[in-house]
Amino acid sequence: MRKIIALLAIFIAISCSKEKQSVSKIEGKRININDSITTNQEIEDFIKPFRKRIQEDMNKVLSYASKDMHKNDGKLETTIGNLMADLVKSQSEPIYKKRTEKSIDICILNHGGIRAPIQAGPIKTRTAFNVMPFENSIVVAELTAENVHGMIDYLVKAKRAHPISGLTIKLDQNDKLVEALVNGKPIEANKTYAVVTSDYLQNGGDRMDFLKNPESLEILDYKIRNAMIDYFKTVDTIPAKLDGRFIQQ
Repeated sequence: MRKIIALLAIFIAISCSKEKQSVSKIEGKRININDSITTNQEIEDFIKPFRKRIQEDMNKVLSYASKDMHKNDGKLETTIGNLMADLVKSQSEPIYKKRTEKSIDICILNHGGIRAPIQAGPIKTRTAFNVMPFENSIVVAELTAENVHGMIDYLVKAKRAHPISGLTIKLDQNDKLVEALVNGKPIEANKTYAVVTSDYLQNGGDRMDFLKNPESLEILDYKIRNAMIDYFKTVDTIPAKLDGRFIQQ
């Protein structure tokens, strides 16, 4: 029965990623294994149509990767990390702008949140579930310049390839900060910056406390995994790049 519930949950998640829906009515009835369904074959017959539809959706080809992408192919930035940060930023931008008339400045995610590589070849719906198996949702936190500097300090001290977009960081040979730019410009003291991230990190996950008390918070009602699927549908071949957004000179 647990397998039935798990399959139905995946089916619902995939269906919801395709279009915005709302629940108007919920009906159901309890089916006891010892009553209406008494054999393994009857259980199999019950879940077979759901399994077939799930497998079809999970194996649907959405895009193509020209090379392997994983979270250890760079020291301070990685191909899959750059992809994840860029797509979360680009997919969230129109939603946030429509609601607030503002643009997103920065994206930050966490290195540990990427749970699988993207292999060269066809990218399927299953790929998004493998890379991002969590139910993390996207939020946009408006941060002061002080908190943006706190973010940079965190990244410099961690020296780990946390996915970032819209932010450029340069270190010297002694791991000291040389330059930090937001969209190619120095950070302005009296300005606030819109930072897109996950609800997990915004609540202080991975000790990213600089996200915890924003000037404002916009909850997009959009899962990172769904943003991945939507993005994959729009591109023929996904980019795999290391572009120097976080480097040591």
